[in-house]
Amino acid sequence: MTPSFPLDDLTAVAMSGGVDSSTVAALLRDSGTPVVGLTMQLWDQQRFPQLGSETPAGQRCCSLNDVYDARRVAEYLGFPHYVVNFERRFEETVIRPFVQDYLAGRTPVPCTACNNHVKFDQLHLTARQIGASRVATGHYARIRWNDQSLRYDLLRAVDLAKDQSYFLFGLTQEQMAAALFPLGEMSKQAVREVARKANLPVAEKPESQELCFVPSGNYAQFIEAYRAEQGMMPPSKNGAEKGAETDEAGELVTASGEVLGRHAGVQHFTVGQRKGLRISAGRPLYVLRIDSQKRQVVVGAEDQLQSDTCEVRDVNWIACENPGAPMEASVKIRYRHEPAAALVEPLTPNKARVRFAAPQRAITPGQAAVFYSGERVLGGGWICDRD
Repeated sequence: MTPSFPLDDLTAVAMSGGVDSSTVAALLRDSGTPVVGLTMQLWDQQRFPQLGSETPAGQRCCSLNDVYDARRVAEYLGFPHYVVNFERRFEETVIRPFVQDYLAGRTPVPCTACNNHVKFDQLHLTARQIGASRVATGHYARIRWNDQSLRYDLLRAVDLAKDQSYFLFGLTQEQMAAALFPLGEMSKQAVREVARKANLPVAEKPESQELCFVPSGNYAQFIEAYRAEQGMMPPSKNGAEKGAETDEAGELVTASGEVLGRHAGVQHFTVGQRKGLRISAGRPLYVLRIDSQKRQVVVGAEDQLQSDTCEVRDVNWIACENPGAPMEASVKIRYRHEPAAALVEPLTPNKARVRFAAPQRAITPGQAAVFYSGERVLGGGWICDRD
């Protein structure tokens, strides 16, 4: 029997103030579903005013304007709306790991961490506390019950250009049972048309372009500001004089060990990066690897970025409890990466090795590797540091 929920169950809509979640609220209300709007307060946008932002307020996620827009939509559609403060949880599970990952030479995916630890954890708990059996979001993905596996499947969105299943690989079966993604079957254009026909106040609102806590897009500046606030800054090598090189400065080297220059910290780099190296070598150079222990950034030619193998930790299996044998899959190693054919070999219940049929460019520690079989998400995890 396919699990289902009565249509008259109260549904909480995670309202970001954007057109997607607002359209979800309108669709559910029009279907006769009782709705309550919940907007998460995740980060104080005024915490680091010195960073500034060149991104217009309407294109930044989770701003005060977004909270106002979410409330306007709820009032217009006629259902209650509440703001829930998850700032402490967000800082503990998203912000601090984000900073620590960059300092360790990894490139994190904070949106996935937010989904795993805030949106589908704390928000679901809050929803249950107010009597809501489900949480609906504006994610472009689909959830479907599988009668053969007796599990929920996570599927790619119909609109592949908007598909967000990559960021949702960490969902548990319990979380998927209580989640609702009404936009998974729709295109972005169709969502806009629904919003316009419903005369939603945010129908023409542009999409957010940057991370909610880094509206300027400059990750290194944010990391330095956060560390200074938290007292995490390293001591200077040459005393406390302004501009002195710190203990985390290091070398830019080739794969053979030739020193080409120096850098101010590994947090300024990511695998595959070309710009901002500040060295002149007479040929294009790219970041190949980051060794945070030695404080070295290894650079080389673009063809040296190719690799056909990686290991993945903290794997969450969705399509099955725990596969006992290698499986063929298509694997995404970053959000905009086209899934590539690979063999996924389980090493332990939560660790796997991925062997690609053809070398892939810039496999980056800290990014997610998500395994697909057609439109189904088999599972996923975090790309490990190289040995």
